[in-house]
Amino acid sequence: MELATKSADPKLPEPWLRGTLPEVRAVLRAVLHALHLAGEDMNRFCAGLTTEELHTRPFGIPSVAFHIRHIARSIDRLLTYAEGRPLSQQQTAALKREPDEDSPKEDLLSELERAFTEGEARIRKLDVATLEDVRTVGRKRLPTTVAGLLIHVADHTQRHVGQAVTTSRIVLAQRSDRGFDARA
Repeated sequence: MELATKSADPKLPEPWLRGTLPEVRAVLRAVLHALHLAGEDMNRFCAGLTTEELHTRPFGIPSVAFHIRHIARSIDRLLTYAEGRPLSQQQTAALKREPDEDSPKEDLLSELERAFTEGEARIRKLDVATLEDVRTVGRKRLPTTVAGLLIHVADHTQRHVGQAVTTSRIVLAQRSDRGFDARA
């Protein structure tokens, strides 16, 4: 699944309307379709930015780079909880570094690509019979279910994609103001 680096034809309907993934049970399929759309939108609206532009914080808002890292790493964390496991020390350390890392564009897109690909594989392995199983989140061990975590993977990812797209459009408008082609 090459979501972060490839985009579907913008004339196609959204993934959930394409009749794809019929072999996957409905709840899991809906989450995968949300991730597919997220990848397509990130590519369509953000992949054309330079490394510098990805790290730009217009008006002090979080950068597109932050959203890319946060999407990738939160998918991993949320699926770890869905699988009934606590976060590793590496996952916790990566969470703390999310706002401040300065990564090249290729590394950011590669991390996002890997998160979507690995996330899809992990979601496909989940047993739908466990959707109502109780899970806990974070140090406070807040209660949820496997289904709750999966739905949050989808909605949280989409929320940050929306923020990244908005930030990207601001950055592109600023590029245009400097005499560059904002459609690039």
